Amino acid sequence: MLVIRERTLLTREDKVEDSDTVEIRPVISGGQGRGRSRMKCRRCRQPAVIEVRRHNAAFCQPCFEHHFNEQVRRAVKEHAMFGPDDRIMVAVSGGKDSLALWHVLLGQGYSATGMYLGLGIGEYSDRSGEAARRFARDRGASLIEVDLRDAYGFDIPTAGRKGSRSTCSVCGLSKRYLFNRVALEAGFDVVATGHNLDDEAATLLGNTLRWQTEYIARQFPVLAAKEGMVKKVKPLYRLSERETAAYAFLQGIDYVVEECPLVEGNTQLKYKAAMNGLEAGAPGTKASFYFGYLDRAARLFRDDAAGSLTPCRRCGQPTTGHYCAFCRARAQVLGEPLAPPADDQVARELSDEVLPADVYTRTGGGGPGGGA
Repeated sequence: MLVIRERTLLTREDKVEDSDTVEIRPVISGGQGRGRSRMKCRRCRQPAVIEVRRHNAAFCQPCFEHHFNEQVRRAVKEHAMFGPDDRIMVAVSGGKDSLALWHVLLGQGYSATGMYLGLGIGEYSDRSGEAARRFARDRGASLIEVDLRDAYGFDIPTAGRKGSRSTCSVCGLSKRYLFNRVALEAGFDVVATGHNLDDEAATLLGNTLRWQTEYIARQFPVLAAKEGMVKKVKPLYRLSERETAAYAFLQGIDYVVEECPLVEGNTQLKYKAAMNGLEAGAPGTKASFYFGYLDRAARLFRDDAAGSLTPCRRCGQPTTGHYCAFCRARAQVLGEPLAPPADDQVARELSDEVLPADVYTRTGGGGPGGGA
């Protein structure tokens, strides 16, 4: 968590008087824990404002900002994420990670446009959208907005109630689909997301526990462009969630602090909690786990990546089947049938789908060609 008094970050050395008003700002990742006393900045020896235990270091504000920017530069350079002439679309949610990423890229001189997807999650989405708009206005940056209900006829709470997928699953699916589609249509070279070290370590833990090798193969800081798919990058993968929260605060970024109200019970949070427990006892565990995978194991899973892609028969976006996951989910939520199977082979494939058969056609009869 971050402890804030009068727009100043407090360390565990700072005394808090009874008359003081402080803000406790939650961060999902682990806190500072216990460590040495009288923290001084590792670079300049001035009083520190934040400790980064996995580096066995503490930083004052200017040096921490330098550290944050250098970690992003290193990520971009090591993986050739993008160049100075590339058009970058930053997927922004109104939260600390995506806005901190957008801020850094603009500060480093990149052509970075934000893209906000309205998910229809009540007041939470209202505040998130306004945070993204305010950020863009304050910095003279461009922001693309798409409202899921206006554009596609449903919102995330509705999809969670009516669909076969969980709320978080259909939310993630919708984001991936729309970010890619908008980037393609607008001619961007790359999509940048605010996934941080905590996100990547927790996801890798979950995928490894279930040995989902196809997902493990795709968990890399860069996913190369393919036919119908824009290049995707994660420039914050070297920075923890707490570091991005501290950076956003120190830069005066007004982000949405609270978590999505629909996230309760999300499996990803359980994996984050497990990683936090390990990190608290052995600082650097998250970095060792994820960076070790990148350095020594990622190449072993390359053959498990998804197979060839073909255009979705409804929307034209790339998919491994006849209809992309987004179109199938949308059809189920809205009760709109997809085109009927063209032949027996397609029918057999569709019979293995999780979604009910009447998603594909309203005609009578049994099997995937009609309702039972």
